[in-house]
Amino acid sequence: MTHTVEKIGGTSMSRLDALRDTLFIGDRNGADLYGRMFVVSAFGGVTDLLLEHKKSGDPGVYARFAGAESDHGWHGALDRVADAMTDAHGAVLDHPADREQADAFVLERIEGTRNCLVDLRRLCSYGHFRLSEHLLQVRELLSGLGEAHSAFTATLLLQRAGVNARLVDLTGWRDEQTVDLENRIKGGIEGIDISAEMPIVTGYAQCAEGLMREFDRGYSEITFSRLAALSGAREAIIHKEFHLSSADPRLVGADKAQKIGHTNYDVADQLSNMGMEAIHPKAAKTLRQADVPLRVTNAFEPGDPGTLIDDRPAETPEAEIVTGLDIIALEVFEQDMVGVKGYDAAILDVLTRHNVRIVSKLSNANTITHYVDASLKIMRRVEKDLERLYPAARITSRKLAIASVIGRDLSGLSILSRGLQVIAEAGLEAVGALQGPRSVDVQFVMECGDLDKTIGVLHTALIPAAGDRSLSKAA
Repeated sequence: MTHTVEKIGGTSMSRLDALRDTLFIGDRNGADLYGRMFVVSAFGGVTDLLLEHKKSGDPGVYARFAGAESDHGWHGALDRVADAMTDAHGAVLDHPADREQADAFVLERIEGTRNCLVDLRRLCSYGHFRLSEHLLQVRELLSGLGEAHSAFTATLLLQRAGVNARLVDLTGWRDEQTVDLENRIKGGIEGIDISAEMPIVTGYAQCAEGLMREFDRGYSEITFSRLAALSGAREAIIHKEFHLSSADPRLVGADKAQKIGHTNYDVADQLSNMGMEAIHPKAAKTLRQADVPLRVTNAFEPGDPGTLIDDRPAETPEAEIVTGLDIIALEVFEQDMVGVKGYDAAILDVLTRHNVRIVSKLSNANTITHYVDASLKIMRRVEKDLERLYPAARITSRKLAIASVIGRDLSGLSILSRGLQVIAEAGLEAVGALQGPRSVDVQFVMECGDLDKTIGVLHTALIPAAGDRSLSKAA
């Protein structure tokens, strides 16, 4: 029996009771309920409380534990996690017995974690042990709490509704064995009858490789993609709260934004580069190599097929998506750079050391500019390191934005010239523009405050109207 592996994000998980009545069950009954594995993220906001807020950086349990001179801060933060978890499952579980089981689950995991962290601090009070050497394991431990709780809650909810749901806890809680990711997943799904059971799998998987080390908070999509590949899934499906659209409906209008319907992994990679992840690039690579197509759907519209992502090229050239990202332009100007090798490698080394993500770059005879996704605070540190390397250079950081037009094949559409023209006609000015020879994206560098308007005018001019998915090649 062929099956699907399906992932649900944290925001959607917070509406788990609605998903029960649409995605999980809907009009299905009997054998039609099965043949599906679900990988779940933590309830919305829980991972922010466990680690740190993804956008604001406000410290969670991990950040307070790592930087605390006393125990008071992280203990209180862990209490807030327990309260948030209890509130989350209390909002979706109808039966008192289920809520009681979920309360007990939270208490056991939270207090077990508290005891572990107390013991670790006590151990590291001795000179032979350093807390810094264990912080990655602490981050892994905390990450698993959110997914274990949401998977446990989902299993209770579905079992109460008559579904033969089965919890697959990959978090390694109190597991004395160390296994790699492949064997962790294989061990978790061993013995499951996919034709008669619905596995609910934690998005976090404890393994020897350490998912947080390389992927940090992108770990759930890595688990999802490896599970799909290892189990031989017919299709991998990501359920979001919205369709993958030609632009943000809030910027271009809900009546103008169009569901993509079909694109390929190349476009998914470009979206990821612009901070609009359909899927983590490493997860996409796993699916691509296993020849598993990916589908992105709206979780609350289960009858809509959503958007299929595979390896097929476009039948005809067309622009598919317009998106954008606020960035910082790091510019290194050095008059003596002409004809000298090594500048670029040294700059990349500094950016890598500070964990700065590069979105795009350009260079000329004496200037190298990197457009990066980072905070000004981090970039000040980058500047100081570069000034020590190149004291004669002029190094500046400037807040800008990039609007990007993306498609499987943009050849012959004159996107660059047409884009610059409509930007100028809208009374805006492009600071720069970048286009590579592969014809999958064209980037327009703009002032920060102009990004939303730029996306709107580019979408109007370059995305085919509904019912006309063949943009003219005429400039």
